[in-house]
Amino acid sequence: MMPEQAAPRPKPQPSARAAACHNGQSFDRFLAELKQRAISEGVSQRAIAAASPYLTYDQGIVNRDRGQRVFGQLFTEFAGRMAAAYRMQNGQQHIKAHAAAFARAEKEYGVPPAVIAAFWGLESDFGSNMGNLPVLPSLVSLAYDCRRSERFQNETIAALKVIDRGDLTPEEMIGSWAGELGQTQFLPTHYVTYAVDYDGDGRRDLLRSASDVIGSTANYIATGLKWRRGEPWLEEIRVPQTFPWEQADLTVKAARSKWSGLGVTYADGRSLPNDALEASVLLPMGRNGPAFLAYANFAAYTEWNNSLIYSTTAGYLASRIAGAAPMRKASGPVAQLPFNEIKELQQLLVKAGFDVGKVDGVLGQQSRTAVKAMQLKYGLPADSWPTAELLARMRGTPRAQAAPAAATATR
Repeated sequence: MMPEQAAPRPKPQPSARAAACHNGQSFDRFLAELKQRAISEGVSQRAIAAASPYLTYDQGIVNRDRGQRVFGQLFTEFAGRMAAAYRMQNGQQHIKAHAAAFARAEKEYGVPPAVIAAFWGLESDFGSNMGNLPVLPSLVSLAYDCRRSERFQNETIAALKVIDRGDLTPEEMIGSWAGELGQTQFLPTHYVTYAVDYDGDGRRDLLRSASDVIGSTANYIATGLKWRRGEPWLEEIRVPQTFPWEQADLTVKAARSKWSGLGVTYADGRSLPNDALEASVLLPMGRNGPAFLAYANFAAYTEWNNSLIYSTTAGYLASRIAGAAPMRKASGPVAQLPFNEIKELQQLLVKAGFDVGKVDGVLGQQSRTAVKAMQLKYGLPADSWPTAELLARMRGTPRAQAAPAAATATR
């Protein structure tokens, strides 16, 4: 009897669920068609041949994608760790060390050095932690899985284009488990579209070239995320207790003169400019936590990462690198509902007719919008921050008294 041949690793069998959106098509057949699509989009046979040993299915990556948890901690805890003084100082040092590339990027793209440096620091600590997994198996596994298949088919083809262009070899494509590459963690589609050769060596190398990282990140922020040259992004403010809390929402934009008229000042007590520049009042932890003015450029942060905690931290770190004072200490602790109670609140909001996205115990934007609507219903301060009082009220709300459909939150 012939010995059974060992299967190559990593190649566990994809689940039936993974094949469901491909009409039961096997991974090998799916991959063959994906390669044909890449060729039709201009990828050479040479690049596909070089990448092929890495285009293997890894169920572990798919499991990780399905089980990932988004940011569920307090903003002040996350920002305290991620926007710590050492990272601010490191950002300032990198701006000095690469002054010419930063100056060129600001001139060409209008993105301030501090904004680039903050993303650089948060995403990889300036290249010291870019991930340690081969990217191609991750991309093609997520392409075959049905959760985000089309997106990752596009990412796989983009990675092949990066190889074809000579920027990186398949062996060099080491990054995060979800396929991001380089010192500011670009998805391959962003790498293809926005990476620039800033050091003039003929390659767009976001793994090793600081100049390429700076220029490429500036290009993505300016061109992809529509950065507005010369405008602010995030500034800490002080909001009076008489403030109409329902106005504190990223969807509510008003001139600084209006916010000033409502008693809003800078954190140090200085008056806001009496001008027409529009901003939103952002309260990441409700009315008792930190407060910010979020300008049009803050949309670049929420587009980079739609977690409000991450995007606010990134904007805050950039402001610190640019010279802003540290965040004011809260007058007292801000109570946060425990994970299981936030999850229960989300379930009650769904019963009341709201779309909160995933019921996962994490306070995302859809949950915050629904919380605000229920706070208004019960006459509570409508600052979008869930409290024990709101949860108690909702526990006692019969389903027949649910909020009208017109108030249903949408993304």
